[in-house]
Amino acid sequence: MRIALFSGNYNYLREGANQALNILVRYLQDACGFSVRVYSPVTDTPAFEPAGTLVAVPSIMLPVRNEFRLALRLPNGIRDDIRRFSPDLVHVSTPDILGLRAQTFAMKLGIPVVASMHTRFETYLRYYGLDWARPALDAHLRRFYRRSDHVLAPTESLVSELRALRGDDRVSLWSRGVDTTLFNPDKRDAQWRRDIGIGDGDVAILFFGRVVVEKGVDIFVKVANDLQAKFHNVRILVVGTGPAAGLFETLPGTVFTGHLAGEDLARAIASADIMLTPSTTETFGNVLLEAMASGVAVVSADAQNARTILTSGQDGFICPPTDCGRYVSVLTELIESENLRKSIGLAGLRNSRQYSWERASGSVANVYRSIAAAG
Repeated sequence: MRIALFSGNYNYLREGANQALNILVRYLQDACGFSVRVYSPVTDTPAFEPAGTLVAVPSIMLPVRNEFRLALRLPNGIRDDIRRFSPDLVHVSTPDILGLRAQTFAMKLGIPVVASMHTRFETYLRYYGLDWARPALDAHLRRFYRRSDHVLAPTESLVSELRALRGDDRVSLWSRGVDTTLFNPDKRDAQWRRDIGIGDGDVAILFFGRVVVEKGVDIFVKVANDLQAKFHNVRILVVGTGPAAGLFETLPGTVFTGHLAGEDLARAIASADIMLTPSTTETFGNVLLEAMASGVAVVSADAQNARTILTSGQDGFICPPTDCGRYVSVLTELIESENLRKSIGLAGLRNSRQYSWERASGSVANVYRSIAAAG
C-alpha cells in the first residue's frame, strides 16, 4: 500500500504525537512493506530524523507559540506530488488547515481518508484566554472527524465519544506503546542525581514533557511550592523545554535538564522518585507509560487518558485537575513513605508492560487494509 500522511509537526519538535506517527511509519515500511510519504511543515533545526519520505509544506511561524508552524494551504506543487505518488489512502493527523485541505483533496480524488486524534485541542483555549472561540472550534472538530472515512483514537473512551459524534462505528482504537528496553528501573543512577545536586535523601519530583502552560505548569508550581514549604528535602526535576519554563523560577533548587533523548532521557526519568503530571489536554500521554516503565510513582490529573492507564491507589494516583490540596495530600504520603513509592512504582511497571508499539502500529495497518479491501 501507498500511504500519504499529513502532520502539523512531524519532526521539528519532539512530542508524543509525532513520536507515535514516526514509530507507525517505521512499522508500516519495515514490517508491512508499505510506502509512506509524509507532508508536514519543517524547520532548519529538526528535533530528530524523520521516518519515511518527508515532503516539506510551506508554512509560517505561529505568533503566540512561535515554536510551532502552520501551513496555510495545500500548494499546487504538493497536490502534483500527491497525484504522482497516487496513494491508496490519506491519513490526516492534525485538524489544522493542512489536514482539512488534504481531506478535501483526497475526497476530490476519490481516495479514502483516515483521521487520527492526538490532542484535545479544545482544552487549550482556556489557557490562552480564548474560551469564547470554543463553539467554533467544536464545530470545526466535528466536521473534521465526520468527513473522514475512518477515525483512530488512543483510548476506548475516546473511541466511544467519536462514534457518538459521527453516528457510526467507523472509529477504531490506536493505542500506544513503550520501549521497556529503554525505559526501565535499572536506568536509575544515584551518582547522576548527586552530580546535578539531588542528594541521596532528597525526593525528586519530576515534571516531564513540553514546558507549556497547557500541561498544567501553573498547578505543578503551586503544588511544588506548598511541598517545599513543608519538606526541606523536596527537589524539582524538569525534563523538557518550552516557553513556560520561567514559571519554575519560584521553586528554589529546581534542576532543568533541557531536552533529553535516548539513554540520557531514560536515566533522568528513572532517577526521579515521583512524577506529577497535572495536564488534562492529552489524548493518551506517553509520559505516563514511560515513567511507569521506569518504576516511578505517578500522580496525574483526572482526565480520560489517566483513567484509561491508571487505577488510582494501585499503580498511580489520580487527583481532581485543579485541586492543589489533594495533590499535596497525595504527594505528602508518597514523600513520607519510600515503601509506598516503591509499591506504586512496581505496580505501574507491571501495568506498563501490557503496552506494545508493535501491537499498536499493527492495529493501524489492519485498519488501512480493511479500508482498502472495502474498495
